[in-house]
Amino acid sequence: MATASYGYYRGTIFLAMFVGYTLYYFNRKTFSFVMPSVMQEITLDKDDLGMITSSQSLAYAISKFISGVLSDQISARWLFSIGLSLVGGINVVFSWSSSVAVFSALWFLNGIGQGLGWPPCARILRKWFEPSNFGTWWAVLSCSMNLAGSLGPIVATVLSQSYSWRTILSTSGLLCVVVSVVCLLVIKNEPKDVGLPNIEAAAKKSKGGSSSSESTLSEFLLSPYLWLFSFAYLVVFGVKSACTDWGQLFLIQDKGQSKLMGSSYMSALEVGGLLGSLAAGYFTDKAVARQGLKVYGNPRHFTLISMMAGMFVSMYLFRVTVTPDSPKVWILALGAVFGFSSYGPIALFGVIANESAPSNYCGTSHAIAGLMANIGGFLSGLPFSTIAKHYGWETAFWVAEVICLVTTVGFFLLRNIQTKMGHVHKKAD
Repeated sequence: MATASYGYYRGTIFLAMFVGYTLYYFNRKTFSFVMPSVMQEITLDKDDLGMITSSQSLAYAISKFISGVLSDQISARWLFSIGLSLVGGINVVFSWSSSVAVFSALWFLNGIGQGLGWPPCARILRKWFEPSNFGTWWAVLSCSMNLAGSLGPIVATVLSQSYSWRTILSTSGLLCVVVSVVCLLVIKNEPKDVGLPNIEAAAKKSKGGSSSSESTLSEFLLSPYLWLFSFAYLVVFGVKSACTDWGQLFLIQDKGQSKLMGSSYMSALEVGGLLGSLAAGYFTDKAVARQGLKVYGNPRHFTLISMMAGMFVSMYLFRVTVTPDSPKVWILALGAVFGFSSYGPIALFGVIANESAPSNYCGTSHAIAGLMANIGGFLSGLPFSTIAKHYGWETAFWVAEVICLVTTVGFFLLRNIQTKMGHVHKKAD
């Protein structure tokens, strides 16, 4: 009976988070999706576009860091639902606006709301799912971003033929508000809230509870591995963001492709990302089951480094081989490979941040990694668009390639350093 109850609550809670985070992500990227339509109505240069996207990335970085640190003290379902409602409301107000300053201010507030989404998801996953399946379910939930990213450009392009970009933004925003109420009613913070034993408590009891994985803050923060994978996360997320935010314009403005081809490329990238997230979670969970988590190195590293290398190769081929006459299938294939190779590591960095940290700093570990990632997202906005403005998209994407390659090689050389962050204290018998 208890198993059936777990299954029911896991299913409904996970579905609510999946739908909710799909809308989070869609409403994070709505401006990018309708950017060509906005530029037809309002005069915006590359610096204006970069300012708007970077304002959101900056706010998202700050908000996600704070909500990550505080996630253990705040009700996850309330945090998740409030953020989703805020994001929806901001999108509605954005649709009423027309100036760059107002766009930037509102997209900054959108970023504040966006930061409230993922930390409660991570906390709820850890409370409701066993550690041996944590990576897989994390990856499946991450696919909500790929679903929104793959369908978003196509939906926005099709709808823009019949409706204005303002109607698209306001409708998606109102949908967010409605779903946020449903999430508040359906999501439960942990099993004990519905009278079921907590997963973590049962796991500790089965292991005898003989040790603790808690550390002091200084021991945790002085771990070289924390900063190694956080910097790698910054680069991977920054490069991925540059390609998702600017790849469509690069194809249209420099490669002579149509708007439909640009949106199709974005969709292919997200479909590839969906498969990459699933593959990364599933296969690295298998590796952990076989080898166990180690003090030095991590069974997830092989897949992680291989995918980072795939990012570099696919970006290089995209920049060098795509021309106005390139086969559409080739362009879509490159997009899918890049998506597969970039979203996989993004899922893995989040998992590693949680499982490698001492139990009392899991939220902080994920917050620090997320902050570094979103600094990368910020750098992919205005700084990246400024390089493109002065030197062209070709040079901007070449810079991203080189940074990706150097980071991949560095992570490979340091892959066997101590990965257990902090110090394990044994309890006295």
